[in-house]
Amino acid sequence: MFEAVEELIGEHADLERQLADPSIHADQARARRLNKRYAELTPIVGVYRNWRSTGEDIETARELAADDPEFVGEVKELEVRREELTDRLRLLLVPRDPSDDKDVILEVKAGEGGDESALFAGDLLRMYLRYAERRGWKTEIIEATGSDLGGYKDVQVAVKAKANAEPGQGVWARLKYEGGVHRVQRVPATESQGRIHTSAAGVLVLPEAEDVDVEISANDLRIDVYRSSGPGGQSVNTTDSAVRITHLPTGIVVSCQNEKSQLQNKEQAMRILRARLLAAAQEEAEREASDARRSQVRTVDRSERVRTYNFPENRISDHRVGFKAYNLDQVLDGELDAVIQACVDADAAAKLAAAG
Repeated sequence: MFEAVEELIGEHADLERQLADPSIHADQARARRLNKRYAELTPIVGVYRNWRSTGEDIETARELAADDPEFVGEVKELEVRREELTDRLRLLLVPRDPSDDKDVILEVKAGEGGDESALFAGDLLRMYLRYAERRGWKTEIIEATGSDLGGYKDVQVAVKAKANAEPGQGVWARLKYEGGVHRVQRVPATESQGRIHTSAAGVLVLPEAEDVDVEISANDLRIDVYRSSGPGGQSVNTTDSAVRITHLPTGIVVSCQNEKSQLQNKEQAMRILRARLLAAAQEEAEREASDARRSQVRTVDRSERVRTYNFPENRISDHRVGFKAYNLDQVLDGELDAVIQACVDADAAAKLAAAG
């Protein structure tokens, strides 16, 4: 482990020298790459220097403790501190998800449960929007299909981090754990007997692709235009502004009609298509490497769930990591950090165990 750290320290020093050269910044793309890598290595270098410094302090404290027993307690405190730094360093050296810096496109889809499922999908959307607001992220509804009683049959939202987000702390680093089936237990608004029903909604999270991530040939696309439907402005049902894009090699179909112009709808549909193609390419690559990431359930079957929202008990449970809390009302208001952190910690522990 420490040989690897020494190599990274050397790389960090070399990057520092390059970034100090004014000529580097004439090439903005190269300067961004160097800055990004420098920012990734800086925490490792900082922790390693603290680790070495603590080791020297331990040796000094042991020498003093040989003559003065009062220093024995300090030795123990320093040893605990060094063990903590060792664990922190091991975690920093574990290869991280290369998509952790990316923004995401998040989709919430109603499943079993009819209108109640659509209402729950609306509750989940509000939860994510409030969570994004708490973290200072920007959100943008890309496409939405409402239900008769409120809520959503299907809704897609883009979530973007602040421009100065730290390396590895993008939106994907947190929201990637939300993918899967979310189950709700409550008395529906349409229930006259007061009985508790169980329904579900599906959440799919995709890292948003940049143009450089996915190459799409115009020859691989079939683009159809048609008239928008549903409530909207004057252009609805009067102009061919809605767009449907089919990616012929994969069969992926994306439709968008929320915007007023055909061009805007095409741009939004291409964003979704790029994200889906990037996710498909990553999953295929990981399958070939026998190191697939945690799969996201694509079918909304309430028996296959990652999380349960129990309204009568005000309880939220994440079944993957055994997390349970009785503040469901606060979680639905956007206080998701504790739930997500439990997933982050479990993921980190699994990576550390795999790394030996």
